[in-house]
Amino acid sequence: MSLCSEVAIFKVSKNNIPEVMRVSLLIFEEINVHGQLISSYDILQSIDREDEVCWQLTWTSEQAVKQAAELWHSLPSREALESLVGEKLYYGHFTSML
Repeated sequence: MSLCSEVAIFKVSKNNIPEVMRVSLLIFEEINVHGQLISSYDILQSIDREDEVCWQLTWTSEQAVKQAAELWHSLPSREALESLVGEKLYYGHFTSML
């Protein structure tokens, strides 16, 4: 199985960024409780727009993405994250072309 990359970009109030980072890390842990679904991750901030935060996740497979999607609504920290994020600007999954 090939790895799958996710990019998710959120608009977040500057005051909420530290809490979004904390809750994001909790969510990554909560997802991986169900097995190693996320193999690596990063949380990035736009250099042009301070209110844009990006998740860059590497999933172990496309099936892992599907499994996490099924778990999403039962994750304990999901509601906290959604209350802190002002807007979801972009969300997509990609596999390598190399």
